[in-house]
Amino acid sequence: MSQFLAKEGVKNLHKPGEKLITTHCCYCGMQCGMHIRVNEKSGKVVGVEPRYDWPVTNGKMCPKGVTAYQTIEHEDRILKPLIKRNGKLVEASWKEALDLIEKNFKKLQKESGKDAVAVFGGVSMTNEKCYLVGKYARVGLGTRFIDYNGRFCMSSAAGGFIRTLGTDRGSTLPWPELEHTDCFFIAGSNTAECHPTSIQWLWKAKDKGAKLIVADPRETPTARVADVHLDLKPGTDSALANGMLHIIVKEGYVDEEYVSERCNNYEELKKTIEKFTPEYTSQLTGVAVEKIIKAAHIFGMSPRSVVMFARGVEQQTKGVDNVSLYTTMALLRGQIGKFASGVATFTGQGNGQGGREHGQKADLLPGYRKLTDPAAVEYVSSVWGIDPSEMPKPGVSAYEMFDEIEQGNIRGMHVICSNPAVSAPNLEHIWKGFEKLDFLVVSDFFLSETAQFADVVLPATTWAEDDGTTTNLEGRVIRIRKIREPLGESQPDWKILSMIAERMGRGQFFPYNNASEIFEEFRLASKGGKADYYGITWDRIEREDGVFWPCPSKDHPGTPTMFTESFGTPDGKANLACIEWQEAGETPTNQFPLFLTTGRVVFHYLSGNQTRRVNFLYEQCPEPYAEIHPALASQYNIHDGEQVKLVSPRSHMVVKTRITKAIRKDTVFVPYHWGKELAVNQLTSDHLDPYSRMPEFKVCSLKIEKL
Repeated sequence: MSQFLAKEGVKNLHKPGEKLITTHCCYCGMQCGMHIRVNEKSGKVVGVEPRYDWPVTNGKMCPKGVTAYQTIEHEDRILKPLIKRNGKLVEASWKEALDLIEKNFKKLQKESGKDAVAVFGGVSMTNEKCYLVGKYARVGLGTRFIDYNGRFCMSSAAGGFIRTLGTDRGSTLPWPELEHTDCFFIAGSNTAECHPTSIQWLWKAKDKGAKLIVADPRETPTARVADVHLDLKPGTDSALANGMLHIIVKEGYVDEEYVSERCNNYEELKKTIEKFTPEYTSQLTGVAVEKIIKAAHIFGMSPRSVVMFARGVEQQTKGVDNVSLYTTMALLRGQIGKFASGVATFTGQGNGQGGREHGQKADLLPGYRKLTDPAAVEYVSSVWGIDPSEMPKPGVSAYEMFDEIEQGNIRGMHVICSNPAVSAPNLEHIWKGFEKLDFLVVSDFFLSETAQFADVVLPATTWAEDDGTTTNLEGRVIRIRKIREPLGESQPDWKILSMIAERMGRGQFFPYNNASEIFEEFRLASKGGKADYYGITWDRIEREDGVFWPCPSKDHPGTPTMFTESFGTPDGKANLACIEWQEAGETPTNQFPLFLTTGRVVFHYLSGNQTRRVNFLYEQCPEPYAEIHPALASQYNIHDGEQVKLVSPRSHMVVKTRITKAIRKDTVFVPYHWGKELAVNQLTSDHLDPYSRMPEFKVCSLKIEKL
């Protein structure tokens, strides 16, 4: 344990009788450095201290991170397996639970084929566990139906980066370089609330004269301090980006040498953006002409600029287009592959980067290999010890698995570290799907809304009860350290998956004794892929405080800055995006005249399954609300704090109002961290991006009814 203890310089942070163990926060992709305080005698977790020597966050922590330790020994923890009897979940032994899983999975697969059982994964897990989820589905169960909750979070960013740059890594530069950036263009991210520990870099840069441009329908705390706030209509990012590109080209801000040597499609791009004058762009987006021009001039004249975005841009039917076009802005300026410049996406989940690289996606294998590539199938099959003919074909995306349930093709499911009963769109479709399943298994450490549908609930451990690695939003692979032994009879996800694989007659492929053995196999499985971790070891991470992928050998330094010489495309050149603007999948009508958009608040995380149980966080924001403009409130004679009925073409919900000028007059905002009747995803649209299959959470039509 001594090698896991905090460094000598932080002794004064804890009291006598305590030890500090160095690890990282379990929430967003910032993966803030922290020391967990542990009572040496009892082994109980008693508190947390920030880690000031972690270069990404420098001792900064948000309200969620400060209280994250409180979930470890929370009274709501599931400590034994649960089995549904007479409609109620009751405690059972591990043998009873595994017997029931084995019986039902085998029965369903015998009756309807291997694909009758599906796996729904998550990325709030270590790389080791995420890797094993993919192997468990394809080798342990032999099913093609596997996908994960990152489909609702990061898939459009991935698609956009692959389309333009050829490789999907969430940031092309290391975060500390942001201090030296001259201009930040942030689209669809309320950074101050959703990734608050990253704001320090923006402030440091602004102290040196940097400019900030924010594109968002709301005047968020981030937009409030911007030099230009582009208050666009929901769903019009592609039009705005084309308008920015039009001015960048027209005003001569293009790095012609960079584009000529390192990019494709420039002449085609110029033709595509020709009509996107400031006036036409303003007509489409609702943003004032002078704001568009000012933003383009600031961005175009800045020597070092970073384009950054998050779910507001990505969770649209044109999410991949949006990411591609915003990335093209950085390419025209010649910014990618250079110091303090580039593109970056704010990763929503703790391992949103690593969790999408190594086999949880419906069409991917470890190392970001394509399941449709015979050479990739042959290589990974050799690592796993199976015949390539045994490898299942690609499946379908997360939301589309519920269409397969409706059609009777999926009859059983194992949900791991995810809560789609809150986080998916058009929730009534999801709830009906769970009810239709013959058999549902859920692995979690709290009884989530999804777990309440389950036939068997398996008690998983928290992030503090197992070792492993995650990959933060920069692409830096870091260590998560075991703080205490698993509580009650809970087990790490990798052990649960291995036990079920054993019951399915595939135990020989899951011979692991600990997470480090999984990491060694995972390194080999990723070798030679786009996301190559082969040169990364736990010892190296320890010595170097994280290693950036790709890192193909142990003597390779890692890759903090991407694309310094070439891009990940076949010809080594970036592909400039030439894309016409199209409307969202659903727009306001006479019956539903408003836009609805959703997002986070600083006190909660994703579906709220963890943060709603922490008293301080719950008290700060105990329920969702509808943020509306005073003009809209006046139109409906609605007062602040009054309950209203929100109705979309799919469903309705009742919430209190918050009246604020910090939102467009035609838009309503509701945060999404609550379940059942308080879940805003009852209302959201299930239109999918045609490339990433990301649902359009950020745009749908709505009407308000005064109660």
